Amino acid sequence: MTQQSGAFASRPHPGGWREGDPVAERRWFHLEEPLGLESGQTLPGVRLAYQTWGRPNPEGTNAVLVLHALTGDAHVVGPAGPGQPSPGWWEGVVGPGLALDTDHYFVVAPNVLGGCQGSTGPSSPAPDGRPWGSRFPRITLRDTVRAEEHLAAALGIDAWAAVIGGSMGGMRALEWAITHPERVRRALILACPAATSAWQIAWASPQLHAIRADPDWVDGDYHGTERFPVEGLGVARRIAHITYRGADEIETRFGRAFQDEENPYEGGRYAVESYLDHHAGKLVRRFDAASYVLLTEAMNGHDVGRGRGGVAAALARMPERTIVAGVTSDHLYPLAQQDEIARHLPVPGRARVIDSPHGHDGFLIATDQVSA
Repeated sequence: MTQQSGAFASRPHPGGWREGDPVAERRWFHLEEPLGLESGQTLPGVRLAYQTWGRPNPEGTNAVLVLHALTGDAHVVGPAGPGQPSPGWWEGVVGPGLALDTDHYFVVAPNVLGGCQGSTGPSSPAPDGRPWGSRFPRITLRDTVRAEEHLAAALGIDAWAAVIGGSMGGMRALEWAITHPERVRRALILACPAATSAWQIAWASPQLHAIRADPDWVDGDYHGTERFPVEGLGVARRIAHITYRGADEIETRFGRAFQDEENPYEGGRYAVESYLDHHAGKLVRRFDAASYVLLTEAMNGHDVGRGRGGVAAALARMPERTIVAGVTSDHLYPLAQQDEIARHLPVPGRARVIDSPHGHDGFLIATDQVSA
């Protein structure tokens, strides 16, 4: 295994990134041998993009793994820039003096296997030099953890001081801790279930259909053709964003207002429609539709109890120092699912509560409560 050389990234200002602060560099880890997958297939040429903040201590006991959500990436904090299509997604949580204090912790954030922000995914070249496209093997979240195991080894990390994630990142954090309880000392699990429910799969289904119904999907082989399923991915994002935000928040912010001078009775849009259009446009400019499909299917398959004697038996393997938290207004991954996780931990309890009107996205927005 080899790792791209380079100094560890510098740290952001305690109040968030400011002009003139150094920015964490994106780095790449290359796995020399093919990665074995749960399906029995192997994936050659795996590369993981990652970023780090802080420095490892001599004892190797201060590394924290931060895992992103579906359309997130390794860029946890810092501005958009070359190679970074969007600003950091967890400003206020990582940095000197913050909850993940980079004066004390070595924070590592990988881009998930199957993603499209530097890690190997469907848009990456296969061994024959052509994009993987529809040939990319179906993966599970356990496969993403297996890839990250190799990254940890390359960085010299035998055990994580903590593994932290929300939404899909929370699912991956659960898998990390249950698969390798000896290598995860603490865990913070945010806004995710122990197993994806029928309700969540149902919300994902029209998103997948929208992408696949786009004529520019080309059965998943649009890469290198100058075609891209913009409309399908945009519809998928609109559906998803409705599930990510709170119903009361949407009503309070938009009501029945028209968008600027537009009149819906004359073919214009309501303000809430413009809001969804805006978020659809942002995503299609930075995210690959095939990665969206691949990772959504991996989330649909999430079940920590699969092959482990059920959810309760699997969660009993979690670290004793585990915190589970959910958002009051989350109607996609409701608090009851975090309570289920907390009840089955080695030290049973109730989920901590993030009181936010912002729905599922509250774990990204209410950083003061997340930090506490």
